[in-house]
Order: sequence, then C-alpha cells, then structure tokens
Amino acid sequence: MSKNWHEFTRPVALCLFTNNGRLLAAKGKDSVKQTEFYRPIGGMIEFGEYGSDALSREVMEETGQKIKNIKYIGTLENIFTYEGKSGHEIVLMYDAEFEDESLYEKECIDIVEVDWCKAYWVNIEDCTSGKITIYPDGIVELLEKLKGNEA
Repeated sequence: MSKNWHEFTRPVALCLFTNNGRLLAAKGKDSVKQTEFYRPIGGMIEFGEYGSDALSREVMEETGQKIKNIKYIGTLENIFTYEGKSGHEIVLMYDAEFEDESLYEKECIDIVEVDWCKAYWVNIEDCTSGKITIYPDGIVELLEKLKGNEA
C-alpha cells in the first residue's frame, strides 16, 4: 500500500477478549501528547478480506495464537490524532476466545510484531471509570453490551 495510515480512512478489525472482568489490550504511548493508552488487539483489514478473517490473521501475526468463536459486536468510527498526525478508521469490533486457554492466566502477552509492545489484561472497571484511557472511543459502550448479553 503506497499511502501512510494517516492519509486515508482505513478499515480495522479489533477484538474485545474478556475474562473475569478483564479486557486484553495493548499498551501504547503517544510521544507528542505525552500520554499512555490501551487498545484491543487486531489490525487492518486487507482489500478483499472479511473482517473476521482479518481478525484471525492479525491476532495470529501479533500473538502467534489461534482464536475461535468469533462474534461480530458492532462498528465504531474512530477519528483521532496519534503522534501529531490525523487518522480515521472504521472499526469492526468482535468478541472471540483464544484456543489456548492458558493465555487467560497470564498477566500480559507479548505482541510479536513489535518488540516494545505487550498486551495486558486490564480491569474493565478501570476502562469504564476513565482510570485508564482505552481507544477507540465507544469501546466502553460495547463492553456494556457484551456484559448485558452474558446475563
């Protein structure tokens, strides 16, 4: 792809992996804003690829792990600024499970695509209360929707 991520609206598939009141999210930093944030794992949907297939591929690329029971939850539109550049994403949000259940017992999971990045099991209450910043906007409402479906 010849354009940079900030030069077009990009389609993205992310997953709300949840377990015992926790959400798996990669920790990021914006050096321009001097802020820390979290974002669920996943990534860009390639041309001709279904969102659920992109999610499986991205999770495999990022963690080396297979997933199952993929369920579409909703779509978010994310207009943002990161590292001083504007971005625009259409985000397909999914729920899924790791095939390897031992991952739910770990404190964090290495993101193999990026040496400095890890995904942590963060407390969902910290997300909903604003104690930690989670992107894209609208995730808190989707987590509430997921919680309602479990009842």
